[in-house]
Amino acid sequence: MAEENEGTPNVAVLNHGQTVARMGEVQSEIERLAEFDSLTPEDDTYFTELRDTFLQLDTHRKSLERKADLEKVRAAAQGVKGSRLIPASVGTGGTEGRGRGMDRDPMADPRDTGSERTGDPWDLRSLQYFGRDKMSVAADLRARAFDAIERMPGATDQIRAAATQIVERHDDRDSTIAQLVLLTSSPTYMRAWSKMARNPQHPNLSQEENDALTRAMSLTDSAGGYLVPFQLDPTVIITGAGSYNEIRQVARQVIATGDAWNGVSSAAVSWSWDAEGAEVSDDATTFSQPSIPIYTARGFVPISIEAAADEANVTTEVGRLLARGKDDLESVAFTTGTGSGQPTGIVTALVASSPSVLVTPTTVETFASADVYKVRDTVPAKYRSRGSWLANNLIYSKIRQLDTTEQNGLLSPDGGQLLGSRKIESEAMDGVFDITATANNYLLAFGDFENYVIADRIGMTVEFIPHLFHTTTNRPSGQRGWFAYYRTGADSVNDGAFALLNIATTA
Repeated sequence: MAEENEGTPNVAVLNHGQTVARMGEVQSEIERLAEFDSLTPEDDTYFTELRDTFLQLDTHRKSLERKADLEKVRAAAQGVKGSRLIPASVGTGGTEGRGRGMDRDPMADPRDTGSERTGDPWDLRSLQYFGRDKMSVAADLRARAFDAIERMPGATDQIRAAATQIVERHDDRDSTIAQLVLLTSSPTYMRAWSKMARNPQHPNLSQEENDALTRAMSLTDSAGGYLVPFQLDPTVIITGAGSYNEIRQVARQVIATGDAWNGVSSAAVSWSWDAEGAEVSDDATTFSQPSIPIYTARGFVPISIEAAADEANVTTEVGRLLARGKDDLESVAFTTGTGSGQPTGIVTALVASSPSVLVTPTTVETFASADVYKVRDTVPAKYRSRGSWLANNLIYSKIRQLDTTEQNGLLSPDGGQLLGSRKIESEAMDGVFDITATANNYLLAFGDFENYVIADRIGMTVEFIPHLFHTTTNRPSGQRGWFAYYRTGADSVNDGAFALLNIATTA
């Protein structure tokens, strides 16, 4: 878990908005670890590091607020309307990788709380390309993106924190995601997109709004459609506000900028005992590169003309609608998806695993409480402490009824844990089993879902349908629609971190 903190920027260079967002992330991680009755030595160390980081962030936040108040006092004393920022070169060292956003580093001035910064981060005409190397330009784009995230309209604090996290953790060397942020989060693009949603045939766009749409179109892989504003993108919303799809809540989520996500995995380093002065043995580990293909998903969202005519309704509701539809589609795919034209579900991956991670019942054709323990004990200890259960709610109800004298040892009183580990639900899991049938019944999965990776290609595209027609009369129904499509993929990158119970006709 400790590696999740490696991408955290230096506390001393964070501005006020970034500091508050990071404090929320650290607090969530601390509370998650606190749910466990016991921690591994590694997690205990990680918990202590998180605590210390939170305290450092809180101290830095208070310092920023004091300095901001001091500037207000100085401004009032001088009889001016607003304070002036000290140039970035005075008392600041800058940070590598954050660039000199707005042609300086927006994180470098510790007095800058975000509200007093001048300049337009979305105005890329002021970005200097001539005489600069590629990495310098990419750093400048990334710094501008952080500034844009703080200012983008129609976003909550949770969305801003999620957007910041996406850029920090997943942007590539070319700042592809930062460019997406800058081209699709501006007030101009939001206005243009909203006008298109209200009246796609006659949106009455200004030249500036038309230019904003044209620039954003350069990022799409297809000839038609318009990118959803970054702050309304379902991937950003799901990351910030949480997912209805419970597998997403425990899986590892990454952002892909290409047609596939390529990771790196390896076994632990093979240590050995060597005599003094003896040649060390070859303890090199073998690296592998799991690859998850990205698939296209499509959906259709109807909306009444009256609702579409309300610009505020469009900009506040469309993201929620698209995110909910995305969750509904993926909840099945992440469980039983075939991996052909769609993500590979966790059940599909475990059934095909080699060596097999399938667990047979203790008694043939019978599901008993002993099988719950058997599934958990099959998972190696290093994954068991971080494990989560996955089953249909009908199976959890069956477990509660298995042994009334023992049920407190299985499910927690509040029903949130099974044998001390979090339980999540999926209606796509088998809910009933038939011992007379020849089909397999995959009832219960357990393991560390950090080893199930969901890769999202950020950037959902929509095409506006001006009028929908009734299916029987072929008359206008008073509705418009959005034809939306996005890309995602998922697969297990380490089947050995899981176990799956299969109740079949033979054990």
